[in-house]
Amino acid sequence: MAAKKLYESFSKSLIDEVHRWSAMKQTGVSLRYMMEFGSRPTERNLLISAQFLHKELPIRIARRAIELESLPYGLSEKPAVLKVRDWYLDSFRDLRTFPEIRETNDELDFTQMIKMIKVRHNNVVPMMALGVQQLKKGLNPKMDYDYLDEIHQFLDRFYMSRIGIRMLIGQHVALHDPNPPPDCVGYIHTKMSPMEVARNASEDARSICLREYGSTPDINIYGDTNFTFPYVPTHLHLMVFELVKNSLRAVQERFMDSDKVAPPIRIIVADGIEDVTIKVSDEGGGIPRSGLPRIFTYLYSTAKNPLDEQSDLGTANVATMAGYGFGLPISRLYAQYFGGDLQIISMEGYGTDAYLHLSRLGDSQEPLP
Repeated sequence: MAAKKLYESFSKSLIDEVHRWSAMKQTGVSLRYMMEFGSRPTERNLLISAQFLHKELPIRIARRAIELESLPYGLSEKPAVLKVRDWYLDSFRDLRTFPEIRETNDELDFTQMIKMIKVRHNNVVPMMALGVQQLKKGLNPKMDYDYLDEIHQFLDRFYMSRIGIRMLIGQHVALHDPNPPPDCVGYIHTKMSPMEVARNASEDARSICLREYGSTPDINIYGDTNFTFPYVPTHLHLMVFELVKNSLRAVQERFMDSDKVAPPIRIIVADGIEDVTIKVSDEGGGIPRSGLPRIFTYLYSTAKNPLDEQSDLGTANVATMAGYGFGLPISRLYAQYFGGDLQIISMEGYGTDAYLHLSRLGDSQEPLP
């Protein structure tokens, strides 16, 4: 019934239009293109960018809205998922009712509107996680999660698309900054130091570990401090933070009641010709081989979602040590978005190595699910 109720607030003509736009072809852009195009944020270029987004964003948003309607196991009917679908339909309507962009004033109004769309979608990840939890509650606990492969694949597509939408909006909005930080083109830092980002992300993860456990293992970082390459620092921060947080938690829990000193976590940054690779190594006891395939699924974590049924959405930004089980799969998507990858190698009884590969060339097209 919930699905029926939703349509009362959206006209049939809008739903038909969503279906029509969802069938159109998406257009991907590369990191290099974003960087070169954004390095000259003239009024004309901002106008071209806005006109591109005015056509591209409705296609991407429509595809996700349609997919949200047809999820298996009744996931589409879960209240949290209906809420997310409402956000997507609202955003589609906002974009489609916005008039043609002809001059700078139109472009500035459009930029304000897509900024609002980005804010509207801030809590999509925890809200979808809540929908998955609502689904899990109703499923037979003995049910093999292989059956849920379909949901996992949907979430991969859904979150990859969301990364792209937020990157395109964020990049366009950031190009309006009258005083951009040195060497920054929108979200992209043309001379990003992976060592520096790794250090900042590690400190953030350590402070959470300290807050949660009262103590925290050391972190040693190795690599060339002068090495830089173009990348999106917020993406790298998110990925390294997630990996280090997992390692800190594993080591902390393994050595909590031991009289031995907890061994440090080691981060190694290597600059190759094709890839920059960041390895995060811990001695937190590792993961059994049978558990490895599950670490990249969205249904694995036993951790509590910061959004529970009763919570206020506005307070959902507190980082926790455990997260809600979406950290690793989403980190892998961030790596893959610009042509990289994330691999986890584990030695049960000893520890885990995470290899984060980032493409140095920046010319791979966005994946377009």
